[in-house]
Order: sequence, then structure tokens, then C-alpha cells
Amino acid sequence: MADLGVFEIAYCVLVMLLAYGLRGSTGFGGALGMPLLALVLPIKVLVPVWTLLGFASSAAILGRDRKHIDYRAMVAFMPWCAVGIVIGLYFFKSLDGRILTRALGVVVLLYALQSLVALMRPGAMPSWLRRAIEPFAGILSGGVGTMFGSMGSIFFAMYLDARAVAKDAFRATTSAMLLLLCIARGVGYYAVGEFTLEAWIMFAAAFPLMLAGIYVGDRIQVNISERAFRKLVCVTLFVCGIPLLFK
Repeated sequence: MADLGVFEIAYCVLVMLLAYGLRGSTGFGGALGMPLLALVLPIKVLVPVWTLLGFASSAAILGRDRKHIDYRAMVAFMPWCAVGIVIGLYFFKSLDGRILTRALGVVVLLYALQSLVALMRPGAMPSWLRRAIEPFAGILSGGVGTMFGSMGSIFFAMYLDARAVAKDAFRATTSAMLLLLCIARGVGYYAVGEFTLEAWIMFAAAFPLMLAGIYVGDRIQVNISERAFRKLVCVTLFVCGIPLLFK
């Protein structure tokens, strides 16, 4: 953090407010903020920090929405997620920051493309693929979330969409699943010594921004349709993923 200039710090502040403002108003945000911050911050430090922020933001959202949690969906999903966490910890510890950053760029680009296809061709997923999503999405959410500190919610969304979970339950269950994932991978990061002093300092600096973003987002109605918003997110993620490949 000491190497960041004034403009880079201002950029990080804006990204935090945008990401958690979106999460507070729509339930989305983490997947957008992580690749944006990875452009200026070392991913090896950013990943544990994003885990702490994911825990804190999920706890804040569930303070009001916990009554909507779909516990049956969670119970079926989390064992597969645990397998993914173990796999993700291994790769996070063994790979260097440059490889992880480029891999994150690939994940971001693939997700953006998949989301755009889903918007243009709703209901195109075959039934056999929907039945296969539970173990696939669970392992990938644990593994990808552990390696990148974010993006795990992408696979939560795939899983809950396949189960046709209602809107309120979708938002609450996603937050609850992310909370459990953050706890599990946080224990793993602690075990392998990834919660450094720099990570805690960065979390302390980001925490007020996270709270401010959620507070504002929770009280502002975004004047854009859900479809237009999802298109904007997909395009933004796609643009963000390209420079990560060359970082």
C-alpha cells in the first residue's frame, strides 16, 4: 500500500464504493470489485483481504435478510464447496501472484461471455446440464473463491438459478453461502500464513468504505432495468479481464 500514489488510492476508494454500493442495492458487487482492484494491488495480499470483506459484508446484509435463506439449497451445496476449498488452497499456496492474476483474467472473461450468452438466449441450458450443476458449481465456487478471494458467488448464482430460487431467497441465500465460504477459506488462509500485517492494514482501510457502500446502496433505487444492469456488468467484467491477462 505504501507504493500506491494518490490517483491509485483514489481509484481504490471509488472501486470499493461502486462494488459495495452495487451489492447493497442489488446483491451483486464482489465479482466486479475484485478484478478492478487487482489492476493496482498485489493479488496475494488482496485475496485474504477480500475474504475478510466478504465475511463482513455478508454479515451486514444477513442482519435483515436472514429470514429468506433457503437452508435446503445450502445443505445440498456446501459439501461440494468444501472440496473446492481444499483444491483452491493448494493452488493458491503453490502458484505465484502473476499466474493467479492471469488465471483470474481468464475466469472473468469466461464468466462475462457466459453471462452475455445467457442474456441473449434465456432458458437455453439443457435439463441434464442443470442436474449436473450442483457438484460442478459447488467445487468451482470453493476452488475459485479460495484462489481469487471473489468470484465464488458466480457459481452460487448458477446453482440457485438452476433450482429456480425466488428473488428474496436468492439474495439472502447467496450472502449466507458466501459467509460460510469466507469462514472456511479464512481458516485455511490463517493455517497457511496468508493473513499478513499488510493484509490486516488493508482490510482496516477498506472496511469503512465497504460499510459506506452497502449503506448507500441499500437506500438507493438504481434507475436501470435488471437486464440492462446485467449487460453493463458483463461488459465491464470483460473489459477488466483483458488487462489482467497481461499484468
